Amino acid sequence: MPFTELQNDLNERAAQGLLRQRRTLDGPQAPHIVVDGKPYLSFCSNDYLGLANHPRLIAALQQGTRQWGVGAGAAHLVSGHSAAHHQLEQALAAFVNKPAALLFSTGYMANLGTVQALVGKGDTVFADKLNHASLNDAMLLSRAEAKRYRHNDIAQLAALLEQTKTGRKLVITDAVFSMDGDLAPLPELLALCEQHDAWLLVDDAHGFGVLGEQGRGSLFNFKSPLPPFDKGGVSTRAPVSPPFSRRGAGGDLNSPRIIYMATLGKAAGVFGAFVAAEQTVTDTLINHARSYVYTTATPPALSSAVLESLDLIGQGDALREHLRKLIVQLRNGLAGLPWKLMQSDTAIQPLLVGDNQQALELSAKLRERGIWVAAIRPPTVPQGTARLRITLSAAHSAADVARLIEALHELAQ
Repeated sequence: MPFTELQNDLNERAAQGLLRQRRTLDGPQAPHIVVDGKPYLSFCSNDYLGLANHPRLIAALQQGTRQWGVGAGAAHLVSGHSAAHHQLEQALAAFVNKPAALLFSTGYMANLGTVQALVGKGDTVFADKLNHASLNDAMLLSRAEAKRYRHNDIAQLAALLEQTKTGRKLVITDAVFSMDGDLAPLPELLALCEQHDAWLLVDDAHGFGVLGEQGRGSLFNFKSPLPPFDKGGVSTRAPVSPPFSRRGAGGDLNSPRIIYMATLGKAAGVFGAFVAAEQTVTDTLINHARSYVYTTATPPALSSAVLESLDLIGQGDALREHLRKLIVQLRNGLAGLPWKLMQSDTAIQPLLVGDNQQALELSAKLRERGIWVAAIRPPTVPQGTARLRITLSAAHSAADVARLIEALHELAQ
């Protein structure tokens, strides 16, 4: 029976310490949560700024629901594209300093649709070996030739680009690598793309809202100062012009070759994703990105909540500074443990354990102490690099981080 084969596979995964299981939260996302009826201090969430349960976002979603209803009712290209979607796209494009933006249901859908729309047979995709699964799947489904380079290895990428003489060329990379927490060398990647006439697709799921000036994302780690973001009266009632024009100062990652993707369910605290790029690129996606064309639009009320989130992100320097201090506190506090923190200056702080079962046991012992940190194992990470993936939020307190540090030191003994 096919069911027997499936169960045997699940049993084998369990024996290897690789079986995944869900846990159920009994309330909203927060540092202190209830899971399966038990209270925990959580270091598992991507809610980096603590906005997922923010009262202003709740109020904006309630108002958006009263105005727009619940469901979009159709795909964007049929009758599901509302003024709420349109206004959010304008605000997102302005926020990341791009000419146009396009909403997608999820980051996974955005990556699938973008890569498949831009390249195909006869073209080549160049991918960092530690890219997110969505970029890997997009690359394979595009039917373009796939060439993977060692993690952040600019020299190897340069050699691969030099060998490729025909077809479109697309370099795809995470900006913040989701399991390691380190950054892609975006200026060097862009320089190679300029040299070899390639596009650069940047997945900034874990940088948007957290990194760069006013939280505008990883590209803005390298930008000269821009005017403060002001959503300029953007509401769900009438379209507005972008609040500032594009800048092109030397060293800025403002190249038209960059195609920028970010998610709206992590630091932004809501749901969805967007791609920002040149107008020609977004028009191409509207016509050829299958994960955009053939799916129902997101509920328009979510756009109302994201607009409010953009305002909070733009004004969130104090949140980002608090988060930075928590990162320093954690890294200093965990020095000297038998498990080493991987190099990361972001909210993602992986504690390298190595063995799958040991990682699971360490996670379980923390849960016994009321602390929830997920164990990450292959195939999500390479063999022999199982880890605890500690994620910090601006909603954590210094006391929360101190409690985690104390627990890990106790377990190390």
